[in-house]
Amino acid sequence: MGDTRIGVAAAGGDGAEVLARIQQLEESGVDAAWLTTGGAGPDGLTILGAAAARTERIQLGTAIVPTWPRHPIVAAQQAQVIESIAPGRFRFGLGPSHAPVISGMFGIVFDAVLSHLEEYVHIVRTLLHDGSIEFDGDRLTAHASIPDSFPDLPVMASALRKRSFEYCGAQTDGAISWMCPLPYMRDVAVPAIKAGAESAGRPTPPIVAHIPLTVHDNTDEVRAAAREQFAIYARLPFYQSMFELSGYPEATQTSEWSDRMVDEIVAYGSDERVSQRINEAFELGASEVLISVLTAGPEPEKVWDRTVGLLGELSSGG
Repeated sequence: MGDTRIGVAAAGGDGAEVLARIQQLEESGVDAAWLTTGGAGPDGLTILGAAAARTERIQLGTAIVPTWPRHPIVAAQQAQVIESIAPGRFRFGLGPSHAPVISGMFGIVFDAVLSHLEEYVHIVRTLLHDGSIEFDGDRLTAHASIPDSFPDLPVMASALRKRSFEYCGAQTDGAISWMCPLPYMRDVAVPAIKAGAESAGRPTPPIVAHIPLTVHDNTDEVRAAAREQFAIYARLPFYQSMFELSGYPEATQTSEWSDRMVDEIVAYGSDERVSQRINEAFELGASEVLISVLTAGPEPEKVWDRTVGLLGELSSGG
């Protein structure tokens, strides 16, 4: 896994714009660039293939690629390309996404979600690490081999609730959270991933704490931006349940972000304040912090540049 500590989600714009952001992140000294594939927007794996050829140092990762729309053998095919172009720099994060996307957009039945994820990750991980897979599961089938194996390519999974963190501890190369409040990481995520690893008799894999953050001092503008850019997460049942367990029942009651949720989940403010929040995430058990930059206020590009500049200074690659 290297010494990667701080990553940034390089989302925004078309493929060329995202690629330019990844190059900017490398120049700024940020340790890792991550991409999410969502909806019908640009495909993260395709962009990371281009980024692998255009960069030299920065780690590349997906957080996450939805599992349902592409067969796990196809996903492994794509991962091979990135890893072969940028050896040791790619981490493959997979996740099931959510019913409104998978059922509403693709017309795929979204059920037995964790069982599906377990089989999917098993196929991808086995094929990449061992070079072949012979598998007939309840949900998926895979019989394939590849010319070269990639035993050191981490195959990670998204995690939100206790059971998914336990699964990641037992069977994956790491867990990737999103929107989990830091006390929830301490009290639920970290103990669960450790318990899962212990039950499987293996070392505890890393947790990537994916959090929204902005170097921006105007509270009203931050709250407004969070409600606009992250509105969907207060409406999705999986997130509502996690928020309620974390002490925010208003997410379920109103399907909206309260001021309290924004202030406690989004890291914002001065350089010193956001740096403290990042350090707190490490102290509570995160192995790496992944930042989604909240571009608050009337000059979003300036906020992005200011925030990335600080993250580059804080990174081990800076």
